[in-house]
Order: sequence, then structure tokens, then C-alpha cells
Amino acid sequence: MLCLSAFVCRVLIPEVICFEEDRLNSNRAPEKVKDMLRDKIDFGKRKVGHLFMRQLIPNVLGMLATALFIITDGIFVGRGIGSDALAAVNIVAPVSLFLTGVGLMFGMGGAIVASIQLSRDKVRVANINATQAVVVSSLAMLLVSVGVFIFARQTALLLGSPMDILNDAVIYLRYYIVFAVFQSLLCTLPFFVRIVSPAFSMVCVITGTVINILLDYVFIFVTGWGLAGAAIATGIGEIAGVSMLLVYLMRYSPQVKLLRLKWSVKSVRLTLCNISYMIRLGCSAFFSELTIALMMIAGNFVFARHLGVSGVAAYSIICYLFPIIFMLFNATVQSAQPIISYNYGCGMYTRGRQAFHLALKVAAAAGAFFLLVSWMWKDTVISWFITDPTNPAWEIATYGLPLFALDFIFFGINIVVCGYYMCVENVRKAITFTLTRGMLPVICFFLLPLWWGERGIWLAVPVAEVLITVLIGITFLIEKYTWKNFSNEQITQRI
Repeated sequence: MLCLSAFVCRVLIPEVICFEEDRLNSNRAPEKVKDMLRDKIDFGKRKVGHLFMRQLIPNVLGMLATALFIITDGIFVGRGIGSDALAAVNIVAPVSLFLTGVGLMFGMGGAIVASIQLSRDKVRVANINATQAVVVSSLAMLLVSVGVFIFARQTALLLGSPMDILNDAVIYLRYYIVFAVFQSLLCTLPFFVRIVSPAFSMVCVITGTVINILLDYVFIFVTGWGLAGAAIATGIGEIAGVSMLLVYLMRYSPQVKLLRLKWSVKSVRLTLCNISYMIRLGCSAFFSELTIALMMIAGNFVFARHLGVSGVAAYSIICYLFPIIFMLFNATVQSAQPIISYNYGCGMYTRGRQAFHLALKVAAAAGAFFLLVSWMWKDTVISWFITDPTNPAWEIATYGLPLFALDFIFFGINIVVCGYYMCVENVRKAITFTLTRGMLPVICFFLLPLWWGERGIWLAVPVAEVLITVLIGITFLIEKYTWKNFSNEQITQRI
């Protein structure tokens, strides 16, 4: 797989290879190399709008590929195995979100630190930080993989699996968790590749997605491997994408590279210190995924209690769509991240705030688009997963999708705001808003059905996100009133 990835890298990015070879053979002209590196993507001088769009387009395309990665599993499982299998996969979905959250945490935290170090011309330090993030996250995911595999049944019960589908959930979970390291890395590595080549990061994700789609069809419809086949297809696609990203960062990247770490006592101590700081910066991204996982777990319990397995199957459609929409909002944050962090490190706070405003506008527009699609084409969306309109899950999903979709605009705004605070190292506010986003949906899931019945279940998450948006708006107004005597740059810096 690594050899194949190296070949793909050499075919797809010959200009990077030529530059890398020139860089390695040109120790006599470090300043020329430095200038060439800066010409690659100059986050400090080029127009913010140009930089943002250059990052946004490949990031969104890459996230759409990742979204297709997820939604394809749901379509093949729903059509090829049945609605009960779809519900079983939904039970395991919080585990997937946990793995993704860990990957985003190390990727976002490491990329923020690396971007700031690059803005100060500390390339080797940035490379060490990137390597530490990759190595430590992989070791952590290996431990998680072993633990969940051993206690798969207990984990499925903890996630709210009804007894009717418990065996299916355990089978899928055991095969799925074997590839935990690769799923996490597929979220971590693109952060570092995007600093140099957003387009190649997109190519890696798309490659993994195409492989997953092909193998999903083969393993479910041809070989008849069922849920195990769906999990294995996903894992092989992740391995392909991760292999390409690793080969690029180890051999062909002109700036951000993975290095060999030292394992002396002093080096390990410094690594732990750096990792602790990265976790602080990236923990908001982890908590964002964790809030979705908590939302799914609480929803599984509530839907199973009020509407049975059919309710869980209907809710599973939302649980497939919601992380996809989150990914697109997250792509918006990731597009702004290197611009904000780089300029924050240079002290050019106004440029970072411009990128933040662009990200807010894109997130609001995307949320409105998703809301419109959910209202106008709800039957089409549901038919991707459930083919029989007489299935009780179809009626429940048709009723609930338009109600749940009210959440999308507010969700996007909240994600961008939390991401901005991470990019400028304001960990306290990022964590505060993110944890509040985690608690409120769970509370609403258990309270609103008491007042509004089934409608309250579907409106629990939208009501929670609206409350968070109101809280963010009040916070900004208070800050604006408190800092009215500060200069614009002082306000931007403190925000």
C-alpha cells in the first residue's frame, strides 16, 4: 500500500517532487529555498479572500468526499441488508465520532501550533510538532481499538442498543474498531498537508472514498459479507487515504514533514508538554464531535423508548446526515484556520478577523441550503436509506427531517465561532461554548418530549443550538460594550 501511495504521489504532484529534489540538493541557497516556500502559500501577504477560497474549495470537495464515504455505507447497508442493520450501524456511530474527534483534536491543535511556528520561520519546530501529534494520536487510538474490541458487547449496550439488534451492532463494532488508527489519522494528517497543498489533501480523501464505494458494493452485494463487509470496506478505504498522506509528508512535502523523534527522557517530557498544549488548542474540535456523539446516544435512548426500533432506524438517517453537514462546516473552519493562526502568530489580527467573517458567511449560506434541501426533497433523501415507503421508519423520518433541519443554520454559526476561538488560542471560550453545546441537546431530548411529544424529540437539537447562538450573540454584545474604549486591533486581539 505504501509503495502504491508513493507511485500515486509521484504521478499526481510532479512539481512538488521536483521542488523537493531541488531543495535537498541546494544547501548553497537557503534564502532562495525560503523564498520559494513562501511563494507556495503566503498567508501573511496575499488577499484574505483569495487565500480563503484557495483553502475552501479543496477542503469542501475533500469533506464532500468524506461525507460520501459515510453516506455510502448507510445507503448500501439500508438497501443491501435492511433497516435493522441500519439501526445497528447507527448505534455504533458515536464510536466513529469519537475517533474522528480525536483525529480532529490532534490535527487542529497540531496545525495551529505548526502554523504559528511557520509564521516565525521555525520550520523544524513545526515539523516536530506535526510528528508528535501524529505519533501520540496513533498510540492512543491503538489502545482504544484494543479496549473496544474486547468489550464490544458492553460498549454496544452502553451506546443504547436495543436487544433486538444487539448482535448486529456487536458484529459491526468489532470489525469497525480494528481500523480505528486509520480513521483517526485520516482526520489528523490532512491538517498538515493542507498547509502546503490543499489540493493533494483532497485527492487523498477522494481516493479513499472511491475505494470504499467500490468495496461496499462488492462486500455487501457480491460476497454477501453483510455488516462485516461494510466495516472492512470502510477500513480499506481509510488505509489507502492515510498511506498517501503519510508518503507525502515523509517524502515529498516541501515544508511540513514528519521527522524521526528522539526518545530520551528530556525529549519525551517535551513531547508530553507539547501534546498537552495541542490538546488544549484542539479539544474544542474533539468536544464538537463528542457533542454529536452524546446527541446520538441520547437520541437512541429517547427514540427507542418512545418509537421503538423503527424510531431508531428513522433517527439513523439524521445521524448519517448530521455528521456530514458538520464536516462541511468544519471544512469552512479548517479553511480559515491557517490564515487566522498564521496572522495571529505574526500579530496581524485584522486579517485573521477577515477570514473569520468570511467563514461565518459561508457557514450561514450552507446552513440555509441544507435547510432548503431538507424541506423540498425530504422524500428523496429518505429514499436513499429506506426503499419501502410502507416501512414505519419512513413515516417517522418524513415527519421529523424538516423539523430537525431547523438546526442547520445555527449549528454552522456555532461551529465557526468555536473554531475561531481555537485558532487564536482562546481555549476558555472555545471549550465553554462547546461543552454547553454538548449539554443542552441532551437536556432538551429528555425535557421537550414531555411537553410536545414526538415533535419535541425532533426539535430538541434545533432548540439547543438556537439557545447557544443567542448565548454567543449576548457574549459578543457584552464584549463590544465592555471594550468600546479599546482600539480595533486590541478588540480583535482579545477576542
